[in-house]
Amino acid sequence: MTDLAKAKAMLEARLAELEERLDNIQRDLDEPHDPDSSERAVQMEDDETLEAQAALAAQEIASVRRALDRVEDGDYGTCVKCGEEISENRLAARPEAALCINCASGN
Repeated sequence: MTDLAKAKAMLEARLAELEERLDNIQRDLDEPHDPDSSERAVQMEDDETLEAQAALAAQEIASVRRALDRVEDGDYGTCVKCGEEISENRLAARPEAALCINCASGN
């Protein structure tokens, strides 16, 4: 059986880390571009990379929040697709996991 208090603490720590990362990315994106056109081109390419990182962080934030909701609802550790228990090893590796390994791998 999953230690819900430990899982919740891990998820909350991960959420704080991701939100800080997203804030840092957003600050970087808000920086004005250099007026030099060659430097601006490099900065615009960097912005594309940062935007992709921001999208991934936002996705992971949503996943962690859903996991925290499952903790609160008493459904944490149960596969949202098949209803089977998610293994302790999977939850240790991916505390936000919503699917058991079989459902996640498409079996």
